[in-house]
Amino acid sequence: MPWADIVKFVRQLSHDIRNNLNAVELQSAFLAELATDDEMKSEVQHLRQMVSQVGSNLQHLTAGLSQSKPNAISYKATDFVEDLQQKLAKEMPEQAKKIAWEMKLADGTVHLDPFLAQQALLELFKNAFQHGESAMQITAKAYIDKDCFVFELIEPKANFTGSTETWGREPFRSTSQGHYGLGLNRVRAISEAHGGEFRAKYDRSASTLTTTIMLPLEKS
Repeated sequence: MPWADIVKFVRQLSHDIRNNLNAVELQSAFLAELATDDEMKSEVQHLRQMVSQVGSNLQHLTAGLSQSKPNAISYKATDFVEDLQQKLAKEMPEQAKKIAWEMKLADGTVHLDPFLAQQALLELFKNAFQHGESAMQITAKAYIDKDCFVFELIEPKANFTGSTETWGREPFRSTSQGHYGLGLNRVRAISEAHGGEFRAKYDRSASTLTTTIMLPLEKS
């Protein structure tokens, strides 16, 4: 089945379910007005929170399927990485402490969509910590190589048995509760939409998995 058809189906299904959730939300709001005792009010509030969470999950799913259309601007590479570090410290404070940064960015300027590019890199970190050991430290390298901004995420992987040949090209391959195997596919799509590359390589001798995003520098 063509990918476009899958995306269209999931979006329509999500839209229909969210319409039903909106109806449930309205009904629960009405019940909250009718509730007279504290226990009933607490239960209705809990119901509304669950409905809201389902809606958020559906939005996250459809976002993972959306096409990447960058609104690119000029952005100093150093500023981009610093903003990424601040975002990580805010959203993943404990994990952010386990990242060793190595940067050699000089005065490079990238032409990218800050929001989408940041989304892609955040997804790499989330994926690394989700599938790694709780005590592990990962290395993040950002540097300029010729006419490209290069970002590498290096994870210790002692028992890696997967293949990196189709890395980020097999959505829905690995699923679990709340996760649908769309993260790396989204990273690849964002990278390629910027005219860049996304790849991974496993070094068996060092037991490390290196995931790389390469984005073109702004042309002078």
